[in-house]
Amino acid sequence: MDLDYVCAHAGRPAASLTRRDVARALLAVPSGVALVALPDLRRALMAAGNPLSLPFWESARTTLGSIESGAATVGDVQRWVESTGSEPILMTPSYFVWPEEDERGPVAGEMFDLLVAYLEERVRSGEIDPDALATGDHGVRRAYEELQERWLSTPLPDGRVPGFAVSDEQDEELFAAWDEEEALALSELHRIMGELGKKPELPAADLVRAGARLRELLDRPGFPANVLRACAGFDEQPMPDDDMELWLAVAAGIAGPVSDLSEETDLLEEFADLDGELSDEDTVLANLCAIQHADWLAAVAALVRLGPGVLASPERIARLISESEDIDAYDETPDDLDATEVLFGPVVSLWARLGIVDEDGVLTPLGWWGLPAALERAWSAAD
Repeated sequence: MDLDYVCAHAGRPAASLTRRDVARALLAVPSGVALVALPDLRRALMAAGNPLSLPFWESARTTLGSIESGAATVGDVQRWVESTGSEPILMTPSYFVWPEEDERGPVAGEMFDLLVAYLEERVRSGEIDPDALATGDHGVRRAYEELQERWLSTPLPDGRVPGFAVSDEQDEELFAAWDEEEALALSELHRIMGELGKKPELPAADLVRAGARLRELLDRPGFPANVLRACAGFDEQPMPDDDMELWLAVAAGIAGPVSDLSEETDLLEEFADLDGELSDEDTVLANLCAIQHADWLAAVAALVRLGPGVLASPERIARLISESEDIDAYDETPDDLDATEVLFGPVVSLWARLGIVDEDGVLTPLGWWGLPAALERAWSAAD
């Protein structure tokens, strides 16, 4: 490692290298190599008219030595790079988090580079003191964080607000990945149903009885009616008159909740109370949202293949998922099985309210017909 390497790594001539450029180049090679190269690199930069500063070189030697000895944490290294004065803070005090470098989309990459350039200007103007950052001055560090917070929330000349622009891009990427996963799961569901020898048939009389019970339940206050209404989106739209539409909307909502609980439950206040316990509603909705598409697919595929009369308890479902050949195999541990069982506990309880399982947790003819139809509805909602 030498000055030519640092210049190539940063894409700048020696006279224009910043502390951040040098720090990133030092971290790009083994710490032992960087420590050995440090004195020659410092002399070469002095000869190029860009000596940087004594606090920087001392902090570099300390950090690299800590890395070499195995004492440095990832946070220690990140904070050292941030102390160069032009490295954006990975997580700001308001909890804005930059994506990792290899996970940044075009917008995040652009905004990150714009912030680096902005910080470099502030270093050159003297507004940011990297030497004080390197020596751990708390007041200077706080001002450095506040400066970046302001930049993230200030519109650019084109009107974009950097923090919002990055978050919007991340949301779009997340939704796109979710949609892709959902489409794949739906395709697999169609394949599995197409391979069934005997197709589930609608038990019309059972559906009528279940629809009547469900309407009565949904008119009640409190749990579990409020969760079922939220799952189906009935807090924002009227319930359908048709029994099949009503039943499928609720059953599909369990697999893919449409909305949160009504604001009157003070959900945000409950989550903000870190010392308090989650309500039944919060716990159930959190569990439903935590179940992956693959687990829904494996569970429903297994139950449909086995047919009415099969036990559909949370324990049995967890085992069926772990043994499924419909999803990618992975090493299942007792903790994994326990976690899956916990997630499907509320599911089976809500299924009983719809007549999908009976009071003993056994799959009914209505559940045999309705589960694949509900999954198809849940995963086709965006079409």
